Amino acid sequence: MEWAVAGAVVGWAAARLAGADRLRFAEAWAVPLLSFTPQVTAGAWVSALLLRGAGPAAATAVAGAALTAAVGPRAVPYRQPPAAGPVLRVLTANLLFGRAGAEVVVELVCRKHADVLFVQELTDDAAAGLQRAGLGDLLPYRVTQPVPHGTRGSIYARYPLRGGPLAAPVSAARCTARLDLPSGQFVQLACIHAAPPRPPWSPGATARWRSQLSALPAPGDSPRILAGDFNATLDHAQFRRLLRRGYVDAASQAGNGLSPTWGPQPGRRLTLLAIDHVLIDRRCAVVTTSAHWLTGSDHRALYAELRLPQAPSPSPPSTVTPEVSSSQVGTGH
Repeated sequence: MEWAVAGAVVGWAAARLAGADRLRFAEAWAVPLLSFTPQVTAGAWVSALLLRGAGPAAATAVAGAALTAAVGPRAVPYRQPPAAGPVLRVLTANLLFGRAGAEVVVELVCRKHADVLFVQELTDDAAAGLQRAGLGDLLPYRVTQPVPHGTRGSIYARYPLRGGPLAAPVSAARCTARLDLPSGQFVQLACIHAAPPRPPWSPGATARWRSQLSALPAPGDSPRILAGDFNATLDHAQFRRLLRRGYVDAASQAGNGLSPTWGPQPGRRLTLLAIDHVLIDRRCAVVTTSAHWLTGSDHRALYAELRLPQAPSPSPPSTVTPEVSSSQVGTGH
């Protein structure tokens, strides 16, 4: 029995470190299972202490150390880049088909002085409730996913927004916008809600989730922020591949990457997985992040305070005198 426990932990560590969810024949089972790697990491150390056999205990401890090396850095704050631009405060919230309390969301926006709110699973009734609760007074600008019915994504902002085109093929970005700041800078925004790899063990669901994440845009010349429900954790190879394109996870940068944001039961305090994220390009600095309870939702809202890079200085006007061709010069008589 002890060797069975040790073998399971060692196998999990091997699957995580090898990125088993990158393999098409394995991703249907690897994607949902690897979501729980932080819990298995803690369990590995408990098992190493409780197992009596020296061999099983040693194997489990080695696997626990390997998993800790993969998971542990999320709990350690990173040194931030020397960004010298304006501060931007963003908040993302999955409303669970509009069931989250509108007053709670608006109170959180007010308390955190949020400049941008990314909303997923917004309904017509929920949008009306947010307006009645006073969201329009705090964040008067809005861009919404153009869908005729059902839930949608939306971006609310303190500063003017310009809606942008969605990516093709279909990505996890439910709506995109350009945010024009008072400093003259602008930021590209995308409200993210990836299709969940559900039901578990479904190759079709996992393939849809993978393709939507892979179609997300890379950072560009101007700062870009992707925020929302990615239905992915840092233990998924597809999510790490997205980060390698030039993004960092704000919560992990602040040392809060192990704070879970989703639980199986709405309104319960138990949360299991960190699937809500704020991704920024590497030129931005993270001041702080925090997760907050949302009454009526199975997600916690995620807040991030960011400092943007300084805007490039405008090029000085040219002082070169244009040449005059000989054909333009007149001759006297």
